[in-house]
Amino acid sequence: MSITPGDSHDLHDLIKVAIVGLGRIASLLEEDTLREKPCTHAGAVAANASCALAAGCDSEEERRKLFSERWGVPAFASAEEMLTEYNPQIFIVATHPDSHYRYCRLAAERGVPVIICEKPLADTLSAARKITALERQYPSVIITNHERRYSADYIKAKEILKSGKLGTLLNIRAVLYMGKNKRLLDVFWHDGTHLADAIMFLSGAVLKHRKRRGVKLSSSSGTAWLEGELRQPDAAAIPVIMEIGAGRDHLVFEMEFSCANGRLRIGNGVFEVWESGESPYAQKFKSLFKTEEGFCGTTGYFSNMLADAVNCARKPEHKPVSSASCGLAVIEYLHSVKAWR
Repeated sequence: MSITPGDSHDLHDLIKVAIVGLGRIASLLEEDTLREKPCTHAGAVAANASCALAAGCDSEEERRKLFSERWGVPAFASAEEMLTEYNPQIFIVATHPDSHYRYCRLAAERGVPVIICEKPLADTLSAARKITALERQYPSVIITNHERRYSADYIKAKEILKSGKLGTLLNIRAVLYMGKNKRLLDVFWHDGTHLADAIMFLSGAVLKHRKRRGVKLSSSSGTAWLEGELRQPDAAAIPVIMEIGAGRDHLVFEMEFSCANGRLRIGNGVFEVWESGESPYAQKFKSLFKTEEGFCGTTGYFSNMLADAVNCARKPEHKPVSSASCGLAVIEYLHSVKAWR
């Protein structure tokens, strides 16, 4: 629901939520008829019975107008004024990454219990470290919106890999295409954020960069291959190859986890599990057979993220699924790759 000053409803048990940055991920994508709903921060708040959307903030007047009309709440040009007026329990930062630290710090200084920060956590490694440090300086909890950590299909994939039914994880191949003419570095920084975090989430290990092959990331054509590895305590490193390409008229976001006894593929519109069995093509050999395909039902990726934030607001001891530290790990990886562009 939404609230306005002087609202007569009993809001004692509702958690007030305010949003800064009223663009696509905050609100506008909710009009996309093909996306699973809710698919925005405002949509998730409106769908959560424990929350009340209080207000929004944006420097652009047109976005403020659209937001107010769509959700029936006021929109401010000043985040400071909005925080003073409404004193939210959850503050969502959906601005450009170069302003994330400013707004996270503002909310922490104002005593907001839970801050949700859009990915990437920041535009630089230094800023990401400063955001993470805010949790040591203030009692605020910071959640990085790495949405696939909250998505039911990715949660299921993690359970499959962890169960050991496919055997030891041996290597990972990831592919990212986001159109014909986008600069690879921009694609990598914007969408590779999700790809890198998903790899770390599903494997439970830290992704490190080793070297680049192919075109430079500053290019708007061709393909780059990023060689890396997953590092885990007391275990061998797991090779990772990430392919980022331009020139395609389609979008691809997917990963293949190759294991000793099978493989798992997951991505946008992709969910496949393959298991090893006696080959019908050659004696004394084994082949892979698809044992599961597709994911049924909604993933709840935005709803689950907000539910996690609500738990943080109501239970200070609750640890978020996607923390500021998760966001920092991705920025550390992106930063190391950027040096090779």
